Amino acid sequence: MKTQYYSACSLDGFIASKDNSLDWLLQFGEAEGTGYKDFLSEVGAIVMGSTTYQWLLDHHIKAGTTEEKPWLYQQPTWVFSSRKLPTVRDADLRFVSGEVSTVHQQMVDAALGKNIWVAGGGELAGQFFDAGLLDELIIQVASVTLGQGSPLLPRRIAFPPLRLTSAQALGEAFAELHYEVPRQPQASSPA
Repeated sequence: MKTQYYSACSLDGFIASKDNSLDWLLQFGEAEGTGYKDFLSEVGAIVMGSTTYQWLLDHHIKAGTTEEKPWLYQQPTWVFSSRKLPTVRDADLRFVSGEVSTVHQQMVDAALGKNIWVAGGGELAGQFFDAGLLDELIIQVASVTLGQGSPLLPRRIAFPPLRLTSAQALGEAFAELHYEVPRQPQASSPA
């Protein structure tokens, strides 16, 4: 079981433009050769921030309109938010706030041996990293630059660095990078 951050970003490291748009990404459609369906089949629980959840409500679910769609996932989904958000009919949503470490075990239990997907955003993924709970990054880097926006992972991770485990071209627009998050060595206790 792993806690994985799976996301797409621009070449200069942003997951959304400064106005929270994904038009730059959606222009490509689904990336060629992506393992998204295989990835999702191994996910037992999902976690996202309120901005990601709100984007899904506004751009996919569209509740109360003639274009309304059901929730995208069967897995239980935790939404970290400090504000009240609307729910989605027939979705297993769990709204939480506070430290990710206090909720992680609930996600592990619900995942039933499968992986936990940190679906967005970068700050939430950073909180999992800070708590020592992030195991892997799977990042699809698109062939565009945004100049500014929401960063992929607003943390300094340098000592030790992430460990690249694979890199693959997906068509002419994307490169998929897999990184393992190294564990900080534990200080030995005095004898």
